[in-house]
Amino acid sequence: MPDPAAPAIPLLVSTRNAHKTAEIRTILGARFAICDLAAVPDMPDVEETGGTFEENATLKAVAASKRFGGWVIADDSGLEVDALDGAPGVLSARYAGKQADDHANNELLLKKLAGVSGKARSARFRCVIVLAKRGEKLAAFSGVVGGAILDAPKGAGGFGYDPLFVPDGYSKTFAQLGQKIKNTLSHRARALEQLQQGWQDRCQHRLIAASCCRLH
Repeated sequence: MPDPAAPAIPLLVSTRNAHKTAEIRTILGARFAICDLAAVPDMPDVEETGGTFEENATLKAVAASKRFGGWVIADDSGLEVDALDGAPGVLSARYAGKQADDHANNELLLKKLAGVSGKARSARFRCVIVLAKRGEKLAAFSGVVGGAILDAPKGAGGFGYDPLFVPDGYSKTFAQLGQKIKNTLSHRARALEQLQQGWQDRCQHRLIAASCCRLH
């Protein structure tokens, strides 16, 4: 178990998405002192050219870790819809175009799923988080939550595709369930749980640099 008296570990999240930063800060809790790319103003945008979530997360984490002296994580996550052969997938954030917002992405998804009903609207959120330091990828962690896509958005909370996604075992969307519940079962929460466990295991077995345990 982590020492509650130990100082918080500085951790940069390689994102400019304030919603994502807040979600990660809440899930990880006081053990980590979270900041994001607002703390690295000269950090250029990283083009997400990877074909998988892990490849894109790696690009972002490694690039940021070259400009930030401490530990860095980056995630890439998205929605995979079975009826669309896994789309929008790695294009989830820009499904309707590079400048598209959540509303445009949701509208396009609903348009693509017109005429698809019942179990055929099955989907999952997938998240991969990469840990890096000093330009080196150290580990990757993943999380998945299954569910289904509604035919119209419901709920005002969350972001992205949350108003359309009903997780398995629930009758409400992520946007309706609220952040507290979402943070216990989301794809990102599951990946972060793996990160915390992996961090603890690697520190205990000295598989990450000794500075991890010294909190450098």
